[in-house]
Amino acid sequence: MHLCVSAVCKSFGEGRGRKLVLDNISFDLHGGEFIALVGSSGSGKSTVMRLVAGLERPSAGVITMNGIPIRGPGADRGMVFQKYSLYPWLTAGQNVAFGLRLQGRPAAEVRERTAYFLEVVGLADAAKLLPRELSGGMQQRIAIARALAAEPKLLLLDEPFGALDLQIRESMQQFLHQLWTVTGLSALLITHDLEEALLLAQRVHIMAPRPGRIVRTVEVNHGSSDLAQLRLSRPFLSMREELAHCLRSLDGGQQL
Repeated sequence: MHLCVSAVCKSFGEGRGRKLVLDNISFDLHGGEFIALVGSSGSGKSTVMRLVAGLERPSAGVITMNGIPIRGPGADRGMVFQKYSLYPWLTAGQNVAFGLRLQGRPAAEVRERTAYFLEVVGLADAAKLLPRELSGGMQQRIAIARALAAEPKLLLLDEPFGALDLQIRESMQQFLHQLWTVTGLSALLITHDLEEALLLAQRVHIMAPRPGRIVRTVEVNHGSSDLAQLRLSRPFLSMREELAHCLRSLDGGQQL
């Protein structure tokens, strides 16, 4: 798998009202990599995600998957939103199976893959529960299972834990890190949370606002699978503070 975002610009509006939202965005994501885009409001990171998802088209530049231009949504990209986006009238198992049934998979395969991915996210016992019977963290695990069940080549994570409280968010970050370690999934994360980006990603692209552009790229290799311990390590804290200072300077000195 190879995602290539090359010299992408995006504008909205026409004539004098035309507004440049993204300016010359370029990056690559190869199979098994976990990449993050981090920036404040106005940095255009959500627009980048919509372009990669095929929900918008670039004004200039090109985005390709395995050399083929992205021209719309596709099964090769699975998306997980900040809001859980589960169908409230379907059980957890039925939500996971939804995309598989749309693809016309045989019933036996649907059952097998649904059970497998419920097990992967640690919710095998919740298959018959409705979303309202699940906590926020459990609902987001079901959303991730649903995305993975359809076998996307790339998982797109749009502020996936932004609606969760601190304790659940940290638990979900550890879960996602372990999931990436075990499955080798390819993922693109957008977040305003610098710490989250540094904990989860192998490479972090820092975005500046108005217009959105990548101003710095950091390779991350902490060598630890224990995120709670990593948060307190001196090298991690030093990197976080350095990049927080960078982000504050880009955003007019606001606290992160």
